[in-house]
Amino acid sequence: MLSNQEYCGDTVNFKTYSKSNKLKKRLANAPENILIFKNTHEAIIDRKTFDVVQKHYEGRKRPDKMGKVDKYAGYLYCGECGSRLYLRQGRSIDPVTNNYSCSGHSKRMTDCTAHYIRAVVLAALRKVTTYAREHADEFYAKVMSSGEAEAKKRLKESERLKAKYNSRLSQLDSIIRTLYEDRVIGRITPERYDQLAEVYENEQADIKLKITELEERIDTSKLCEECVNEFIAKAKEYVEMQKVTPELLRVFIRRIDVWEKEVKYSRTCGNRIDICFTFLPEASTTIKGECIELLPSNAAKTQNPEG
Repeated sequence: MLSNQEYCGDTVNFKTYSKSNKLKKRLANAPENILIFKNTHEAIIDRKTFDVVQKHYEGRKRPDKMGKVDKYAGYLYCGECGSRLYLRQGRSIDPVTNNYSCSGHSKRMTDCTAHYIRAVVLAALRKVTTYAREHADEFYAKVMSSGEAEAKKRLKESERLKAKYNSRLSQLDSIIRTLYEDRVIGRITPERYDQLAEVYENEQADIKLKITELEERIDTSKLCEECVNEFIAKAKEYVEMQKVTPELLRVFIRRIDVWEKEVKYSRTCGNRIDICFTFLPEASTTIKGECIELLPSNAAKTQNPEG
């Protein structure tokens, strides 16, 4: 149930196809050929829970040869090429030296170097949650102000596009009505009418779909407020963080991007890491060493990163 998007209230069409009407076997369709219509019926599962489960499914589902399931699976990505970072470990290797490296480089699919990191999330997680817990009002105001400008920009652009689409729909209605009158009085043949009407009706259907997508866009301001309040509540709930657990990752973090070192192959220069927390629908805070750009200079100090 938690892997079926229909239970979120969406309609998913063309998930499979057949090469011929003579063949009974159905084949999985490419993602770009699948059509998804959101909020077409009442949902059984809330979308947030569904998204969290999909994030879990993106990572490793089964233990590796050492009997372990990587807790960061589905969260770590290469900032350069977008490939996932996978845990490198071995039975004869000291666990302290375990690291995550770019799979694009390992498979020779990209021009990335073998940049890698060890776990550094705990320090940033403690720092952000401490700030949200101890300075809740300031944290709320700072995050909301950073999201208001983007929300207004998106709303304005959506309204402009919707007005443009509605204007074109009115034009198409007038064109089709005129075509029908021309067919009735014999100015154009029925065949020509059918040909032209099909073109305009297809354009109408495409525009109506775009309008539906615009109307289904979530109010970013309200969603932002909900996410911030929930993040603060969770920060007050999870006070003690001895180590990073899958539960903490699901609650506080959306994605982690690891970038190349500023000085390639340097043994002293660290990798830049972008951590996308859950307090905004689409926002990330960047940490570089021990600097978190979202937080003011008087925020709680970052503790030593997890080894």
